[in-house]
Amino acid sequence: MVQKRLLLFLVTILHIFYENWVPTPSCDVVPGVSNQEIHQGKVEDDLKVMMVADLLLSGHESRSGYLDLHFKDFYFSRFFRKSFEFLKPDMLIVLGDVSAKGSELSRSKWASVLQEFHSLLGPFLDLPYHVVPGDRDIGECSQLNDISVNKITRSFPGLDSAGCGAFDIGNVNFFSLNSVALLCGDNDLRFSVEKALEREHIELQTGSGNDSAGIKIPQYDFSWRENAMSSGSGPVLLLHFPLHQIAENNWRSGSLQDKAEPSKRSQFRDGSYGLSQTLPPNATEYIFHALRPRMVFSAHTQTFSDHTHPDGIREIVVPAMSWDAGKKPAFVAVTFRRNGTSAIVSHCKLAGRSHVLLFYISLLFVLVLTVQTTLRS
Repeated sequence: MVQKRLLLFLVTILHIFYENWVPTPSCDVVPGVSNQEIHQGKVEDDLKVMMVADLLLSGHESRSGYLDLHFKDFYFSRFFRKSFEFLKPDMLIVLGDVSAKGSELSRSKWASVLQEFHSLLGPFLDLPYHVVPGDRDIGECSQLNDISVNKITRSFPGLDSAGCGAFDIGNVNFFSLNSVALLCGDNDLRFSVEKALEREHIELQTGSGNDSAGIKIPQYDFSWRENAMSSGSGPVLLLHFPLHQIAENNWRSGSLQDKAEPSKRSQFRDGSYGLSQTLPPNATEYIFHALRPRMVFSAHTQTFSDHTHPDGIREIVVPAMSWDAGKKPAFVAVTFRRNGTSAIVSHCKLAGRSHVLLFYISLLFVLVLTVQTTLRS
């Protein structure tokens, strides 16, 4: 009888451990703000945003079996619920690669990915959320066109026909960019993305908001316009590919296409960017010049990094929220302070696949012992 009670106690402890520890993130504040700001309580005008990337969903039609369904879908849906309770965010941002092979999926299989996505988000679906296109979602340069991007833009809110978007939440302005297209040479979609950049640049310069839509923008003529804005005064920039970590802040005249180094330019024109992890230097400088972003959030590398560019603009690379990346799932939580100038960034981590499997093996072992003890008694 004592042994049976002990085993039942262990089962209870393991269950509590799973409910309260395994799905709950562990968050550490990244250095970059004063201790006074970190310990200051959340005030009404602060904006708390949870940022995830590289979910790499496959859709229920391509499941490898019960274990994958249980240890991925079930666990991550619990994670999102626990994170919602733990962080109490105001918004969710997904920085690309929602799907593992979205660009290759038929309409029905893509619908299955969307169903899985909405199932995982749970309570976050009641919040504003924004999804940035990733290369796995819309394809590499040889596949990239209006049709492939339309699958994303009609599935998620706030995106234009080029896969870009601009929106305000609280006191924070955001601009999301289809960075995949900027790697694709003379692809028409890339020109559409550059036009979106030009429109945002004009709106920032004139402060006219959507009224600037009537300003005529020369097609395919993207010489750099004079930008009197100070560095860091523009919107928070969201994109999938990280910006190039340039060695110096050197704004030069000329078009984005002309600024590419010869070797780089031929790489982008041939319709393939291979395993590129960042945008090319010419695209990065063009973006900095046009937007003067307050802060940058990117993804794709599947690991966390915190980099300050030469002109003082801070870029956070959001890690992968997936076991498929071979690392522990992780994400970033950001609190934009009401003063509009500072942001508190936290790097949050989850239990790895091996830890969760070890828990289930331990629970199964204890349950078997409990059943055997009960039968003997």
